[in-house]
Amino acid sequence: MDEWKLQQGNLGPEPDDDPEAAIIDETRQPLSRKVPIASSKINPYRMVIVARLLILAFFLRYRLLNPVHDAIGLWLTSVICEIWFAFSWILDQFPKWLPIDRETYLDRLSFRYEREGEPNMLAPVDIFISTVDPMKEPPIVTANTILSILAMDYPVEKISAYLSDDGASMCTFEALSETAEFARKWVPFCKKFSIEPRAPEMYFTLKVDYLKDKVQPTFVKERRAMKREYEEFKVRINAIVAKAQKIPPEGWIMQDGTPWPGNNTRDHPGMIQVFLGHSGGHDIEGNELPRLVYVSREKRPGFAHHKKAGAMNALVRVSAVLTNAPFMLNLDCDHYVNNSKAVRESMCFLMDPQVGKKVCYVQFPQRFDGIDRHDRYANRNTVFFDINMKGLDGIQGPVYVGTGCVFKRQALYGYEPPKGSKRPKMVTCDCCPCFGRRKKKNAKNGANAEASSLHVDDDKELLTSQMNFEKRFGQSAIFVTSTLMEEGGVPPSSSPASQLKEAIHVISCGYEDKTDWGTELGWIYGSITEDILTGFKMHCRGWRSIYCMPKRPAFKGSAPINLSDRLNQVLRWALGSVEIFFSRHSPVWYGYKEGKLKWLERFAYVNTTVYPFTALPLLAYCTLPAICLLTDKFIMPEISTFASLFFIALFLSIFATGILELRWSGVSIEEWWRNEQFWVIGGISAHLFAVVQGLLKVLAGIDTNFTVTSKATDDEEFGELYAFKWTTLLIPPTTILIINLVGVVAGISDAINNGYQSWGPLFGKLFFAFWVIVHLYPFLKGLMGRQNRTPTIVVIWSVLLASIFSLLWVRIDPFVLKSKGPDTKQCGINC
Repeated sequence: MDEWKLQQGNLGPEPDDDPEAAIIDETRQPLSRKVPIASSKINPYRMVIVARLLILAFFLRYRLLNPVHDAIGLWLTSVICEIWFAFSWILDQFPKWLPIDRETYLDRLSFRYEREGEPNMLAPVDIFISTVDPMKEPPIVTANTILSILAMDYPVEKISAYLSDDGASMCTFEALSETAEFARKWVPFCKKFSIEPRAPEMYFTLKVDYLKDKVQPTFVKERRAMKREYEEFKVRINAIVAKAQKIPPEGWIMQDGTPWPGNNTRDHPGMIQVFLGHSGGHDIEGNELPRLVYVSREKRPGFAHHKKAGAMNALVRVSAVLTNAPFMLNLDCDHYVNNSKAVRESMCFLMDPQVGKKVCYVQFPQRFDGIDRHDRYANRNTVFFDINMKGLDGIQGPVYVGTGCVFKRQALYGYEPPKGSKRPKMVTCDCCPCFGRRKKKNAKNGANAEASSLHVDDDKELLTSQMNFEKRFGQSAIFVTSTLMEEGGVPPSSSPASQLKEAIHVISCGYEDKTDWGTELGWIYGSITEDILTGFKMHCRGWRSIYCMPKRPAFKGSAPINLSDRLNQVLRWALGSVEIFFSRHSPVWYGYKEGKLKWLERFAYVNTTVYPFTALPLLAYCTLPAICLLTDKFIMPEISTFASLFFIALFLSIFATGILELRWSGVSIEEWWRNEQFWVIGGISAHLFAVVQGLLKVLAGIDTNFTVTSKATDDEEFGELYAFKWTTLLIPPTTILIINLVGVVAGISDAINNGYQSWGPLFGKLFFAFWVIVHLYPFLKGLMGRQNRTPTIVVIWSVLLASIFSLLWVRIDPFVLKSKGPDTKQCGINC
């Protein structure tokens, strides 16, 4: 502490027994701190990266200068692939150069903003949950997410939860009404006994000692009663879902006898219903509950609604009119609050006077429930969340991943971060040219400096005086006024009736016409992965983001553990990246003018848009081993002992980079290996289809969809893992797998026939083929399922394609130079 005060220049004497001085000193403490990775872990890692870069340069030089003349096609294909892999590795590796960890101080946050006898000064937060189809996103899952939000450890008057129902489903509406009623019992139970997690489904299914640290005598009795209440609540939700299975011919009728406005999901008015909040929403103990609002934006034919991004922008405007909190948390409907102090964790950054001014959002890692122990298809994505994101946090901040993120509202409105005051320049005096002195300012300059220190954004002042707000934000005076309120809040003169009327107006389908919504404001349109674009635009304006990893995961969700579902999820992400690459917001060419995006951050964003294109060289490279085995050729010439050192050094550097990366990040070697395997599996299936579909969409305007149809189910634990769902994404990896297995059999058979001398060259080819097969092993297990049965259509297509490919290859042999025939002058007609 003394060292910190010394750095701040606080050298004056401080009385030890002055309580006011102690309080002032405590309020000056930072709410968080960076924790750099230990130099004993990070410095060897960086040295190995540099060494690997040099080795890679020598390796590629050797490969280019030593062609294989009798298989020039094979050699050229492999070299092109290796150059692309090197480029892709650079984009992925160097943003991990400066990884950091962070610590938060929740006690300091409470001491500063929650003093006894004073009003609570924590900032209000609007929380957004989005859902579309209750048949695909079960209402009981959404209900658990909402209950965990309403029970958070945060002042109730500071929380407002908004549910966006983009499917205008009466099932969702009725389920939310039941959830609001159950919340009156669940919320006080959670707060009374400090329950974690506060999603009832997850809490009651925890296989832990729920009596640990519980000392209240009534806990067991009340827990048993609450579990019964929750089971009855689930039955009511199940009844609502069962009723929704059959739509009546005349459409849905509400309890008051009027038709449900959303009977036509593509043509209906905007709907808003406030369930809980300041107008009489209290729990069974008489305490106030957070506000809960149902929102379904207007849908009309002929309007572009922009899917999830459009729904999120509608929530931004509705919340601005009704509550206008300065910060917003967005969650997917299946991501519940696992750590009740999660919002407090984010406030340690956003409300810090020093750190928070230029922070646009705080991103939490995604964690998942219900994944098999070995995580066969890398659903946890641990390498990305625990390595890549930590690296970006040391540059300009992590990318936005679509959920579990707390935003600053002003950053979503397209404003730039406040400009920090510049240090006065040093100028030399006539008497001593070697030293500088601070340039003196007159009283006028001092007054200007004092005025500039006010927390008023120059960018906002410029917009106020010169810009047409209606063109930027839309034609709503109440909403435009709210955008100028940095600290949030609504005008005291506004009545609830006028607020609701204006809220309906701002979610009308024509509100965004001829405005900057989706191009400069809010969630950005133009890609099905709107999250990447939204974060990218903020970083280009000069904002930075923060990565927060509390010890107890902040949020947890569900992930598809089935192979086909997982591949289709990856396909969607990859297709969004391809769309961004071909858009005007592509990180390859966008954002250079302002120069506010750091270069390593740009490398990371470029990598998020070009990684699907790695599918093309990866597909070729996975096919090469089989070709080499079938043609008895290889992609490399016979190498000398000296040249072999390049290959040994390259493999050692790859291995050392991975080991040292695991050492500083804490990721297990099994998680790293699963990620490597799925990189190959996803690359030659989902990424490949994403590139094809993206090119068709951009160049020819053809929009192709790859659908999944379930063929088997299993009700037991992890039964979905073994279920098979047919999709065209399965064909390329299966074909590659069969071709390489055929190549291995052919290569070994040929070596047995040709004798001992042919085994030496065979080992290099077999190593290459086994590298492919081992990476595709989880895919093979997914195809076989628990009963080791693969659907006939997959076997037929894959064997057919592999057989045709192998036969054509033997017949055509395009990568091998053709001889012109025997020299008849030497051997005559008997050749």
